[in-house]
Amino acid sequence: QVQLVESGGGLVQAGDSLRLSCVASGRTLSTSVMGWFRQAPGKEREFVAAISRSGLNTDYAESVKGRFTISRDNAKNTVYLQMNSLKPEDTAIYSCAADITWRSYSYYNTNPKEYQYWGQGTQVTVSS
Repeated sequence: QVQLVESGGGLVQAGDSLRLSCVASGRTLSTSVMGWFRQAPGKEREFVAAISRSGLNTDYAESVKGRFTISRDNAKNTVYLQMNSLKPEDTAIYSCAADITWRSYSYYNTNPKEYQYWGQGTQVTVSS
């Protein structure tokens, strides 16, 4: 079992920055592909960013490329999402997810159906 707890969300103005954290327990994070997803009111969950086990390979949704950065600290069992230049359309509940299936060190995953564990999410609200 893996427990994921997100933090760092809040209410900010357009152009501000936030850093989300996702702390894992129950399993070492170094064996998991990690991802961030978000869901806005009335919309489906969408992929935001993913990072490989090694941390060297990442992928981002087009809407956040150049503004968001995903990283991981396996020693702290934590994954981060640095969000800069936030826009009102970034408003959503952000959730981290873990794919514990055995993967190569360079593999990352953008499909939410392939993640087995999810956190409760943290609300990010960006005002204009």
